Formats: sequence, structure tokens, C-alpha cells
Amino acid sequence: MIRLIVLYNLHPFVDEEEFLAWRLGQHQAQNMAASAILRSDFVRICDSWPEDTEPPYRFMTTADWPDLESFYRDFLDPEAQARLREDLKMLKDPVFLVSEILVSEAKDSEKESP
Repeated sequence: MIRLIVLYNLHPFVDEEEFLAWRLGQHQAQNMAASAILRSDFVRICDSWPEDTEPPYRFMTTADWPDLESFYRDFLDPEAQARLREDLKMLKDPVFLVSEILVSEAKDSEKESP
């Protein structure tokens, strides 16, 4: 599986509440409309470690595809790239990481005890 990780801040001229309304609505729908996308998560970074370390980024988006071919087909789509160029105008210091998930595991909730 391929995971795109995007770390970013907002430019000072971008209102965070307006950005969140757009990001949680219209933009999330656009992300999920990619033909082969499996999952997309958006997070606001609220803390970092070690203590007294300022988080270098405010937001992170992750998106998963089944394989590299489908990722590039969706990501490099001319319409997707045109939207991305516009969206990037709001972002400061974005970092795009394309990664291959080598292992993924979730705890079985039935095995957990209170």
C-alpha cells in the first residue's frame, strides 16, 4: 500500500477557521473522489515530543492507495494537479512524502480489557 503524507502550515493571511470549513468539507470530498483512493485522514497537530518542543507543522493529511501505479495515476491527473496548485497557495512549508507501507496492524478491540 502507498501512503501520501503531507505536512504543512498555513500562510498568515489564511483564516484557520475558514480553512477548516473548506478542508473538512469540499476538499475532503475531492480527496475521496480520486478513483483508487482507499482512505484519507486529516489531522490538526496538537502537541509534540520531547516536552517543550514546538511542533514544526500545524496540519497533516494522509491518503492511502493500493499501489504506486494507482497513486501516480490519481495524483498526477491534470485536473488534480491544477487543484493542487491552487490549494498550495494557502499552505506554508508543505512537505509531500510518498511512502510504502511495509506493515500495518491494528489491535483487536475484543482482546482489549478496561
